[in-house]
Amino acid sequence: MKTTLSARDVLTPDALAMLQGIADTGSFAAAARALGMVPSALTYRVRQIEDALDVLLFDRSSRQAQFTVAGSELLREGARLLADVDAIANRVKRVATGWEPTFTIAIDSIIHRTVILELCEAFFGLNPPTRVRLRAETLSGTLESLTSGQADLAIGVTDEAANSAGFQVRPLGDSRFVYAVAPHHPLAHETEPLSDELIRQHRAVAVADSVQRGGGLTLGLLGGQDVFTVPNMQAKLEAQLRGIGSGFLPEFLAEPYIKTGRLVEKRVERVERVVRVSYAWRKTPGTSRGNAMKWWLEQLDSAKTRNALLGGIPVGFLDVE
Repeated sequence: MKTTLSARDVLTPDALAMLQGIADTGSFAAAARALGMVPSALTYRVRQIEDALDVLLFDRSSRQAQFTVAGSELLREGARLLADVDAIANRVKRVATGWEPTFTIAIDSIIHRTVILELCEAFFGLNPPTRVRLRAETLSGTLESLTSGQADLAIGVTDEAANSAGFQVRPLGDSRFVYAVAPHHPLAHETEPLSDELIRQHRAVAVADSVQRGGGLTLGLLGGQDVFTVPNMQAKLEAQLRGIGSGFLPEFLAEPYIKTGRLVEKRVERVERVVRVSYAWRKTPGTSRGNAMKWWLEQLDSAKTRNALLGGIPVGFLDVE
């Protein structure tokens, strides 16, 4: 009884390499010699593939090994699959040397995004087998992504959220916030310092805490104040540029717009808002850390890098290795 083979049975890397050999040599006989096979065995394997796919791969009326349209398509896709197999093999070998297959970083919305991408560019310059994934988080959601196992490293953890056991926490620095409004906002023309009572009369723009469980943190808002909640710090900046509301912004984010007059910085009666920011990762012995984690922690050990992440220096000044 004849056994019908499936496409998965016949489309093996060896079979695809055999078809490539036929294309390279131009004939079944030459391909058989190059592959160390007898011509009848090679012809039989080709027919097995054709039967499984229910297509003709070669034009039998030609003396040369002439591929049909279907055969040419299989040849193209086969070459891609063989390249993928080689890439997977190389990737597995490199992962076995201590590189993590995937490395996820939770980035708080107060962190300078361009500097993060500059660090990623330097990391990819090492040609690692590690895939990097960035998560955009805010406030306590930044640390929660670490505690829930959704991230390996959290950058921009606030001190209010950094008191969890089982994690290594290191200071990133202090982020100064400024109270800013659009020049056409009513508060732009009020006498400084602005009182809480005056501020309460106007809508605030707030970034939603990305924490999945619980109420999350709320910073800089006054009781009874109308609030427009946005998903991230960039959206908060844009809302305040439009005059939709007012509120505190990281100084590095607001400063370019204050210099050009698109935002007006206002002094308030409240104590200047400075947020202490950290980075954190799960506690593990140094010897068991993957190479990606080691590299990122080495970069964060640099004061210049930490300062840049909080908007302290121009982009392009990082010393990364």
